[in-house]
Parts: sequence; C-alpha cells; structure tokens
Amino acid sequence: MIPPSIRIASKRNLVHTRRLKSLASIAFLLAACPMACLRPADAQSANSQNQSLVLKLTLRDTIQPITAGYLERGLAEAGRRHADAVLIDMSTPGGLLDSTRQMVEAIEHSPAPVIIFIAPTGSRAGSAGFFLLESADIAAMAPGTNAGAAHPVLESPTGGSAEKSVDPVMKQKIENDAAAFLRSYVSRRGRNVAAAEDAVRNSKSYTDTEALNLKLIDLIEPNDGALLAVLDGRTITRFDGSQTTLRLRNAVIQPLPPTLREQLLGRLMDPNLAVLLLLLGGLLIYLEFNTPGTIVPGAIGTLLVLLAFFALDLLPIHGASVLLLIAAMVLLVLEAKFSSHGILALTGTVSLVFGLLTLVDGPIPEMRVHPGTAIATGIAFGSITFFLAFVALKARRAKLRMGPQAMIDEIAIAQTALAPQGQVLVRGEIWQATLSTGISSAPLETAPAGSSVRVIAIRGLQLLVEPLARN
Repeated sequence: MIPPSIRIASKRNLVHTRRLKSLASIAFLLAACPMACLRPADAQSANSQNQSLVLKLTLRDTIQPITAGYLERGLAEAGRRHADAVLIDMSTPGGLLDSTRQMVEAIEHSPAPVIIFIAPTGSRAGSAGFFLLESADIAAMAPGTNAGAAHPVLESPTGGSAEKSVDPVMKQKIENDAAAFLRSYVSRRGRNVAAAEDAVRNSKSYTDTEALNLKLIDLIEPNDGALLAVLDGRTITRFDGSQTTLRLRNAVIQPLPPTLREQLLGRLMDPNLAVLLLLLGGLLIYLEFNTPGTIVPGAIGTLLVLLAFFALDLLPIHGASVLLLIAAMVLLVLEAKFSSHGILALTGTVSLVFGLLTLVDGPIPEMRVHPGTAIATGIAFGSITFFLAFVALKARRAKLRMGPQAMIDEIAIAQTALAPQGQVLVRGEIWQATLSTGISSAPLETAPAGSSVRVIAIRGLQLLVEPLARN
C-alpha cells in the first residue's frame, strides 16, 4: 500500500500540474488573440512589401498653376511613400507655358519614374500637354488618342490670334524659345527631336500610331493594367542618366485625388465662372450701397468679388480690358443721372461686353471667356445696373419732398362736392380742400363728389386742388 503522505504529495503534484496547464492555456490564448487581431494588418503589410506601389494622378483640366501644384504634390508624395512609379492619367487641351515649365521641371526631378498615359480613348495631349507627354520617363497613349499642335499661341488685345499683328522678330523668338525648351529634354529621353519640334513650329498633331512610329511615345496600351504589365522588367534611363528597372507586374495602383482646396481652385480657374462671380459680386455690393443696412448682399458680394480676383490673379489678364470694365460702370451710372436717351447706357454695355470678352488672355479657347458668356452677362449686368441706378436716383430725388409736400401732384378723390371747398381723400387721409380753376378752360365753381382732382399746392392745413384736364 502507498503511504498516505505519498498519496497526498501525488495529489498536490497533480493539482499543481493542472494549474500549470491552465495557466499555460490562458497565456497561449492571451498571446494568440493579439496575433489574430494583428494578422490581417501584418498580412497586408507583408503583401504591400511584396507588391509594387504605383501612385496614380489624374489630369483632366487645362494646364495652369493649380494643376502644377497638384502634380508637384503627387510627385512629392510618391517620394515619401517610396513608390515604384507615378502614373499620370492625362487628357488636356493645353494651357499656360509657365505652368508647363514648372511641371516639366518637377517631372525631371521626380524621385520615382514618371509614366504619362493619354487615356481613355478620345483623349488628347494638346499644346502644353504634348510638352508634358514628351518629358515623361515613359510616354504612352491609348488607342484612338492624339497629341501635338504645340505651337505657342500669341494673343492680341481683342482676344484673337496675334500672329499677324505681333512683330515677326518677337514671334520668332517665342517660337524658338519653345522649340529649344522641348529639345532640351526630348533628346535626353531618346525620342524623335525633329518630329517633336515639328509639333511646335508647324502645329503638327499625331495619332497614337503615328506617334509610336515616329518614336515620340514608347507604348500603345488600352488601360492601366495592360500598360504596367508590359512595363514590368523594362530598364529605363532616368533624366539624370541613372538606370532603373521597373517592377510593376501586379502592382498596387493607389489614386491620389485632388484635395478639396485644389478642386475648388481648379473650378475657379474657369474664366467664365470667374467673370460670373465678379459681376454677381459687384451687383450685390452695388445693391448694398443703395440699401444700406441689409448687410447680407454686401457680405456675399464681397466674398464673390474676392474669389473672382483670386482666380483672375492666376490667369493672364489684359490691363486695357480692366479699364474698359471701369469705364462701363461709370457710363451706366451717368446714364441714370443724366438722361442721354440711352446713348451712355448703350456705350457702357458695349464697353462691358468687349471688356469681358478680352479680359482673360488665354493661349487656348478653354482658358478664355466664351463669347456667349461675355455677351449674355454683359447685357444682363448692364441692364440691371442701369435699372438699379435709375431707381436709386429717383428715390434720392423723392426724399427732397417729405411730409405734406410729397402729396403735390397726387390724385385725390372728392368725398364731398367742392363748391369750391370740401373734403378729399388723398393717400388714405381726409383733407380739407379748395377747388381752383387750374388748367380748365373755364372757371369751375363746384366739383361733384367722387370726381378726381389733382393736388397743386398746400396752404397750411388745406389743399389747393384742380380738376383733371378734360378731353
């Protein structure tokens, strides 16, 4: 038989062993829970480490300072994330050359390889867009797209082309400068310099197939996925001369949308919207001056005018057009004060329309005020401003006659027969009145009750009235 002391020791060992197993199980569960919770994140982190990252920017607007800022922010973000490439999905009619130079410089110094893809079908890289396309490490186009027509456009004070009016030497200098700018990086990208320069000097435009055959682009692919799959494993030479091998198969494409600020400012860069904000804001401020104390029109008008000034400050503006707008305002106000049978109002409206039409000196039609917008808003604003000025001037003149004097020339209704004295109702009040012969051909001794008379003077608390002229 086993002694009792040994049985007790065995039971204690068994209990101790079970407690250790229980503690081990609890410890295992506590350790497994956080690992299980973190497993998706860890898997995602590991997945992201194994896969390439491509940051995608989308340009669907004119080339201007807001677009340049968005591109610079995207390239900086790609460097911060250590992206394997930056994919710029672009379709643009062109834009400002200064902004184009800024964007090309950012692409040349990008820490990540830049792929510019003209897509989807039907898109284009016109004018300034062609400069950007040729600056990329990889230039690609989707089927059914086109690029080119990059000749610098010179603007005249009337808003049209200034090719005939600009000095030939100045025109040649601008053209040569644009061509040299394009050659400076097209040759380093290993592309066809002659064909690229032809797009600048002769406004030549190319289809996707023509651009590929002329070695202006590297690829024609239908979509992003196919483009990245073809580029996987390709070795490219960066602008600084270094070589990089692209690892883009099954790459994770992360879009970088514009910020709210960039979206708002991008919309404000539309010259038609900027003009509408300017005119509407000016109209509200003018209304505030004519009806002081309302506050709301003045506050909203000031905000709209400031937004319009901010947008116009980023656009090329004609100084002469600004003077035309100021002259138009002066003429419209003068028409309300000095009757010229509409001559001043008509001249002011014409000046307003012409000033709006030539206000923005954009290199492409998309960056100019549309003729329909200028004519419609100019006529509407001119008419409303003249009407408000006329009403305000009439109100100021009416203030000169206050109290009883304001009843002169009012029509009164005889409440009793005027023979020649009686009572009349004028402006809701009963007055004692004395009848005067007025303009009647023969003296009148009485005027029957209910007849209409005109107030011609006030004598103390009595009105002097006359009968209305008879036909």
